[in-house]
Amino acid sequence: MSASRTFSFVVLALALTFVWVVGWYWATAQEIAGIWWRSDTFAHGLVVLPIFAWLVWRARERITGLQLQPTAWMALPVLGAGVLWLIGDTASVAAAQHFAVFAMLVSAFVGVLGWRLSRVLLFPLLFLFFGVPIGEFLLPVLMKHTADFTVIALRATGVPVFQEGLHFVVPNGRWSVVEACSGLRYLVASLLVGALYAYLNYVSFKRRLIFMLVALAIPIVANWVRAYITVMVGYHFGSEFVEGFIHIVYGWVFFGVVIFLMFMIGARWQENPPAAVARGSAVESDAPTSSWTSILPVAVCVAVFPIVAAQLNQPAEPFTVTLTPPAAAGDWSVTEDDVRHNYRPSFKGFRGDMFQTYRRADGAEVGLYLAYYAEQTSGYELVMHGNSLNGLQESGWVRTESADVPLSIGKVRRANLRARGGVLEMWSWYWINGQVVTSDYVAKAQFALDRMFGRNDDSAVVVITVRQDVAGASSEDIAESFVQAFWPAIQAQLDGLEGRR
Repeated sequence: MSASRTFSFVVLALALTFVWVVGWYWATAQEIAGIWWRSDTFAHGLVVLPIFAWLVWRARERITGLQLQPTAWMALPVLGAGVLWLIGDTASVAAAQHFAVFAMLVSAFVGVLGWRLSRVLLFPLLFLFFGVPIGEFLLPVLMKHTADFTVIALRATGVPVFQEGLHFVVPNGRWSVVEACSGLRYLVASLLVGALYAYLNYVSFKRRLIFMLVALAIPIVANWVRAYITVMVGYHFGSEFVEGFIHIVYGWVFFGVVIFLMFMIGARWQENPPAAVARGSAVESDAPTSSWTSILPVAVCVAVFPIVAAQLNQPAEPFTVTLTPPAAAGDWSVTEDDVRHNYRPSFKGFRGDMFQTYRRADGAEVGLYLAYYAEQTSGYELVMHGNSLNGLQESGWVRTESADVPLSIGKVRRANLRARGGVLEMWSWYWINGQVVTSDYVAKAQFALDRMFGRNDDSAVVVITVRQDVAGASSEDIAESFVQAFWPAIQAQLDGLEGRR
């Protein structure tokens, strides 16, 4: 078989497999493409497929003489990826669905090509995983270390600074490390470019691994330095000098210079590729050892999960519920003075919500926010993108630091809230079928289990805000007093909503 004909068969097999997988998971593929198009962090995904195609074309001489050898047992990893996709679809975990589709696509490619061709195309196949728009779970860690390094560097260079979590104040301005300053976009872009560079310029696994570690460390440290320089420029010339467009352009220019220097260093250890296998060698006599019917199990496993998901995800009738603020209890009374408790968490998709303020006899004030979720579907979920304990932008409140702390009902999330209007302490938790939960991941896992076993998925987010300026009483004591007085009534109301739809 001629080289051009062999390559044509490989390209045709890859194209048909791609169409088969993407066709069945079109909705998920559209989500991924939409993220690539809208997100600066994951915009690199737009070049993953073209680079994959180029890498396959580049390897055309190496696959000369190799024939397709479909492998039926590759249906097993396809099956595992399908289960992950189904769990992600059931629990509305987009990251699991996105990763599962790429894992299924790569596994299906291997199942159709066979092991010989897949070994030759190993890097191009693995390179496809750079298209998965995942990594936002790293944001809190990256943001924290960026803020800590910036503060340490400022103090080391003689700039007085007061830090509170991700926010810090210098004599002529206030700075915050937001998501755009985390360096995640630089990190994923560096890993993609670094992996491609290592593959094209090195032969030994050791050198490729070392360069990938460099590609991992360089953007993190560079982002720390970038953040420090940004604050220093703002400190000496005014914050307006580094705001907006100039800030973004400077960030990418700085990152580009760092990557260029990294490549210059990496070029010193460049290796020559091994000599190509000459045509006419034994590899040309490679004969197929499996039947084309081996593709059938792979194709069936790809197709079965969207069919199952369509049966499980029957549309629910839209409905709303009315939540009633708990009546006065003990030495707590209801008040309409909510000026100092105008914080609202950024939640949507609920079936009903409410807010009420309360005042204790000694003057302690508490704001109570409650949002209820049930029969959760896409856009109507307790834990989903856009739902956050960060305050609504128009309210002006900023959440600074948080930690899990114990109350009588269990561990809850405590955080500080700051705005020009004052300071509040926030105590929050999820209520999921009678259980108190603070972790988004645990809440998602519980939701998935409820859906899989056919249980009700009733849940709620509970947030109380406490003023810190009450003489003679700590915010912990105020929060505990409020919970003991009102939690039984809140929980009874939530329990009563189950099954009333």
